[in-house]
Amino acid sequence: MNKIILKAQLLYGDMGKSEKKVADWLISHPGDNLPMSISELAELCESSESTIVRFARRLGFSGYAELKISVAGEQEKKVVLPTIDENDSCFEILGKICNDAYLSFERTKRTIAPENIAAAANLIAGARKTVLIGLGSSASVAQDAANKFLRAGYEAYSYGDTHMQMIATSRMKEGDVLVGVSQSGASKDIVEAMRFAKSRGISTICITGTDRSPIMKQSDIVLLTDTEETKHSSLALSSHLSRLVVIDSLCYYLVYRNEANRGDFENENQNSLKSKRVNDANE
Repeated sequence: MNKIILKAQLLYGDMGKSEKKVADWLISHPGDNLPMSISELAELCESSESTIVRFARRLGFSGYAELKISVAGEQEKKVVLPTIDENDSCFEILGKICNDAYLSFERTKRTIAPENIAAAANLIAGARKTVLIGLGSSASVAQDAANKFLRAGYEAYSYGDTHMQMIATSRMKEGDVLVGVSQSGASKDIVEAMRFAKSRGISTICITGTDRSPIMKQSDIVLLTDTEETKHSSLALSSHLSRLVVIDSLCYYLVYRNEANRGDFENENQNSLKSKRVNDANE
């Protein structure tokens, strides 16, 4: 893993136009040593020396000299570029997906508001019941969350059918929480269900990967993840994982929030599942 290129990708969104030119050059020349002088690189990037110094410091280096030494030190390491193409082997694609997942986690950590995830966790912890809705891959995230919340001792349900989503929402009462999971934040049925719940005084939370999306307007609390979708975004694992890691964070918080009853719930869970396990094959 080439850490310098990965870090440049991670911080790319924070960079100005000139700094991005430097990052683009670095990413498009994997394994190459940087030019001896900063002026040479400035010319290659159509940028200025001060921009390159600023770029180096953004990546955590004192200046161009330290950046150059670090790039040279990573020259022998395998460089995995982000874009998957038809010439990649299956193992090379695996490496790119792993790097993409890493970047997704790091971006989500930087994007999600600490006060929002804390508020969402406390809201769910105090809810009479939590209903989670989603479509497509988001439906599986909602299902995973409901399963984990239920095992942690909280009433939770998930629905992936649009009709059942509206029926379930109509049965919710004040003190319940509706969680809408949508990567795009623009799924019409999810947004409508959130709007309906909000109009009835139901607390709403959304988990989405798109800023300023329609679902955010219908949400009391927004949990915003951050992934870089590709032309094959329908197959992308990173956006799915970023939503799952938010769910796991909430779940762990809920488990420890319910510490006093955790042993009882774990015993109940184990006892209820005994009949679902196969006994000794010799019996």
